[in-house]
Amino acid sequence: MARLFDAYIIANWTAAEGKKTGEQTLWIGVAKRDVRFRLYTETHNVATRAEGEKLLEELLAEHRKRGDQVLLGFDFDFGFPAGTAARLNLEGRPWDAMGKFLTSNIVDKADNTNNRYQVAAKMNRLMTDQPWPFWGAPASQAQRWLTTTKPPEGASADIPEFRATEVAARKNKLPPKSVWQMHGAGAVGGLTLVGVPMLRRLLTKLDTSAAIWPFGTGWREITEGDLAGLSTVIVEVWPDMFPATRQTNAEGVKEYKTQAQVRAAAEAFAIMDDEGTLQKAFAPPADASADLVKQVESEEGWILGV
Repeated sequence: MARLFDAYIIANWTAAEGKKTGEQTLWIGVAKRDVRFRLYTETHNVATRAEGEKLLEELLAEHRKRGDQVLLGFDFDFGFPAGTAARLNLEGRPWDAMGKFLTSNIVDKADNTNNRYQVAAKMNRLMTDQPWPFWGAPASQAQRWLTTTKPPEGASADIPEFRATEVAARKNKLPPKSVWQMHGAGAVGGLTLVGVPMLRRLLTKLDTSAAIWPFGTGWREITEGDLAGLSTVIVEVWPDMFPATRQTNAEGVKEYKTQAQVRAAAEAFAIMDDEGTLQKAFAPPADASADLVKQVESEEGWILGV
């Protein structure tokens, strides 16, 4: 069975304000094959999201010139729990509507300054006029519609805490966080608010050479034929799914934990592709209902490999 991809790029995005490199910052891992088809990896660390976006564009352009097909993964939620767009009174396909809303509201400057907490508070005001469903902010960012702590049990009960993919992951003893959590270890809310607009910019620049799974491909098994004309397939990933042992280089320098995670995730997807199991990872579970497929394809998205 032929491989689907020639290279695998995994980005550990960041919502941080201020420039910083090192642990818990923006890392990009790349797994690809040399002229003898041997797999090797490289990692990149940049101080800002703007630099990360530019680097990704350069990496993808380089592979496109070589005629490579690339799997590009990001570690934030591509969509929101079902019903979010409706609660915001947005019109059109929910995933597109949410993307347009965030793109028009998020301000993310070249120095990493951003207004993610203000946008979370605005969404809370529009959805419930209460400090939920988004929660968790540093004390300096807390206000009428966004608090430092989780809302009381039962608050906003009609808004799901998790997407279907997180529900499935948690059944398998994998503990992804809810998109509504803005702050704290493993929180993905802020990442999603700054990540989705970046994703839309990237898709616009790549135009017809890229597709985003499952919104632009359908939630189904991907075959070699499906990739005709595409240079990049963009997916949501959760690097913590894959074991990552920190390696030491020839100079005796040990990898950062985040660096090891993006490298190990890129390698894991490459190995799945070699073994012929990657294409099946794009398909829904066997027991997925038609309603769930529609929900995932139009609004929520799915974590590749869950």
